[in-house]
This record gives sequence, structure tokens and C-alpha cells, in this order.
Amino acid sequence: MSLLATYQNINDLALWQDMGTITLEQMRSVKLMNRIDTKYVASEEGVLRLLIEASKCGYRAQVHGGVIAARYDTRYYDTESRDMYIVHHNRQLTRQKIRTRHYEDGAATYLEVKNKNNRGRTKKKRIEIPIENLMDFAGNSEALSFIEPLARYNIKSLSPAIATRFVRITIVNPELTERITIDLDLEFTDLRSGRVGKIDGMAIIEIKQDGNIRSKAKDILNTLRIKPMRISKYCLGTALTVDGIKRNRMIEKIRRIEKRIANRNN
Repeated sequence: MSLLATYQNINDLALWQDMGTITLEQMRSVKLMNRIDTKYVASEEGVLRLLIEASKCGYRAQVHGGVIAARYDTRYYDTESRDMYIVHHNRQLTRQKIRTRHYEDGAATYLEVKNKNNRGRTKKKRIEIPIENLMDFAGNSEALSFIEPLARYNIKSLSPAIATRFVRITIVNPELTERITIDLDLEFTDLRSGRVGKIDGMAIIEIKQDGNIRSKAKDILNTLRIKPMRISKYCLGTALTVDGIKRNRMIEKIRRIEKRIANRNN
């Protein structure tokens, strides 16, 4: 069984004794709300090697509430015909996602709007909301005032579409100019049918940079032969769980992911 197979195992890894830590409060200076993202898909074994090498380069792990691996629960909203998914599936460069996210260990919940422009830059804005608005923020006047000028879609046409739950490790470089998130144990649920989907052993790594700075993490991943892959958790979850949805571009990507996970060295 992999050392990353369970939530408890991740937090008990001896690796953290060698890697420095950084608190959530200290991480606030590394928000990177306007950034460039590079994503990778790897096996859990590949993640372990990345963490070992990153530790040698001075990367630190975020710790909050005494844990390093934190649980996340995200709900993606979309129209009835899932227009946000279709736009992304069809490779339209300018796109938007609207979601609510609950940090289970930190007990905070947010409404978030993510925009990506045609230059590959991601800009995110968010507002904290009560946990009871995770599945419905329409009755929250503050949330509506926040989202109405930002949303490209009619708010009344949106409803929860896909839930993603995962465990996240966050590390940061010594210069505090990039943040790397590592998502493990991902599970997707179509909130309109209840169907659940998962790719066992898959990890999604995301390097978030404020500009085109040199990234030691990218160098490590390149050495480990873990190559970048454009991947959206929302699109992956939709393709895995929604019957009859357009998915021709996603089918090949899912096959590539499964092949990469089967090769446990990356």
C-alpha cells in the first residue's frame, strides 16, 4: 500500500521532519490570485519523489491546525446544459468557473470566481460565506453582490453540478514566489445524478507562479520525467460521471492519465 493511500498516513510521513514548514498566516503573502498555472498528473510514488527532492531545495510545507495534508470539498456550479464545461472542453481560451469550496480542517468556506484569459493567466477572486451556502449561495445578499458584477452567466441559471473532494498538500519555495499544490485521493460526484467517479492512485500537481520566474519544482518534475498536462478537475469529474455529455477530447486524456498512473515511476 502506498504511503499516500490514506489521509492519516500522509500527515504521519517521516518526510516532514526533514522539510521545513510554513504557517497559513505566513502563506498569506503567497496568495498569487493573479498567476500562471502549470499542471501535472502523476502517481503517488512520483509525488513522494517530488517531495523528497523539493525538501532538499528548501521548499516548506504549509501546516494549519497541526496538519499538513488538508481535506477540501469543492462544488462547481454550471448551467443546466453545463455551458462552462462545454466551453472548456471545446478549448476556448477565455473561460470562467464559479465554485464554492469548504476547507474541512480549517472550517472556512468560500465562493470563488476563476477567470482564465487567452494568454493563459488565471485570476481568482473570492469571498467567505457560511457553510450552509456551500450548495446554494443565492439567498446570501453579500455573496450575490460579490458575484453579480463578475459572473458571465445569469446567476439564476446556475446550480451545483460537480463535487470534488480531495486531500491537498501545499509547499512553497524559499523565495515565496511560487506555490505548489498536490491533490490526492480525488473523488468526483455528479450532484445531479449522484454518480461517483475516481481514478485510483492519481495525483494532480499544480505550480502557481506570479510571473515567469525560474521554478526549481519544474526542474525536479522534468528530471523525474513527469511532464505537464492540461487538466481541469471540473472537466475530468464531469467526463467521469455525467452520462451523455460531450467528452471526445476527455476520453483520450483519461486514457493517458491511466497509462501514466500504471507506470508507477512517474
